[in-house]
Amino acid sequence: MTTAWTAEHVHRIAHQDVARIPPVIAPDCSGLERGRLYWDMWPVQDTAGARVAMEGRELWMALTAPDRADPSLRHFEAKIHLLEHKDADWIDLGPVLPEAPVPYEREWAGSALLADGVLTLFFTAAGTSAKAGGYQQELWSATARMGADRLPYGWSHPAPLVRGHASHYMPADAHEGEAGKIKAFRDPAWFRDPADGTEYLAFSASLAGSDSAFNGAFGLARKTASGWVLTPPCLHADGVNNELERAHLVFHGKLYYAFWSTQTATFAPELRDAPGGLYGMVADSMAGPWRPLNGSGLVLANPQDRPSQTYSWYVDASLTVCSFVDMLPGGEFGGVPAPLLRLELDGERAGIATLTGENAA
Repeated sequence: MTTAWTAEHVHRIAHQDVARIPPVIAPDCSGLERGRLYWDMWPVQDTAGARVAMEGRELWMALTAPDRADPSLRHFEAKIHLLEHKDADWIDLGPVLPEAPVPYEREWAGSALLADGVLTLFFTAAGTSAKAGGYQQELWSATARMGADRLPYGWSHPAPLVRGHASHYMPADAHEGEAGKIKAFRDPAWFRDPADGTEYLAFSASLAGSDSAFNGAFGLARKTASGWVLTPPCLHADGVNNELERAHLVFHGKLYYAFWSTQTATFAPELRDAPGGLYGMVADSMAGPWRPLNGSGLVLANPQDRPSQTYSWYVDASLTVCSFVDMLPGGEFGGVPAPLLRLELDGERAGIATLTGENAA
């Protein structure tokens, strides 16, 4: 069952006690490479969605690009790097995938699964190698074995996960575009349903057949014996919002939680009093229906005086929330990991449980 996230839900934000993310006063880039920007993070997870700890450290991934003094340029040089997180420090271990001839131009966000000694990277293949600067998007993956040093080796050649867009989704195949207005077919996030073991990919999508420019959707693909098959979205924001970014699923307390990130600028014009933030819905099963958390869908928002402070929130099975430092007061772009947070979930209610990042880890 596909559920609609409606304007009525969004209007409820004005009447709720919004959980505000603590201010980021001084972004910490220690341990990371100077002269690079980092954003859109995710941990290496096991089949239950938990972060994988190996010899006292965790492996994470993030998008990164050289700092060209204009943060908007980072999207056109993005490459996934492997990060080590240990004792509150982040260390850049370099590119995840080796250089190889591929038809796409760059790598955008996804997720990483470690199961039975095999690391699978699900990611967005963005642009086309035939012409620089495009906004084309496809869902791809690659696999590697984990070595004795607990690092991946022997990566397979990247390959597409699905072909076409079925009847449910618009293709994201435009070369020209504008940030916040392009259509989505990106951010694959792996999830296994504990009820029956079925594997899913959640992803950010755009609803087909819509009459609105604001037609974001929370896409789904299901793994079958013959591969990944696109299914109807679990929810959509037709007429409400253009982008439900970093769509992903979490199982907690016998309930299913669908989370996504969005920004004020991607809401329909009449709804732009809504804050950018982490949004979500909850259901009793993958079949839905899905109910908006806190009545509105809003889970976390930036401080009112720092509305673009952090972005691209991602929740793991421990309810730890990662994000990156985006635009700070004065127009400074952070481009580093933000302090980790932890959610508190109680059925249809959600908020911040821990205000200090390393206590969340």
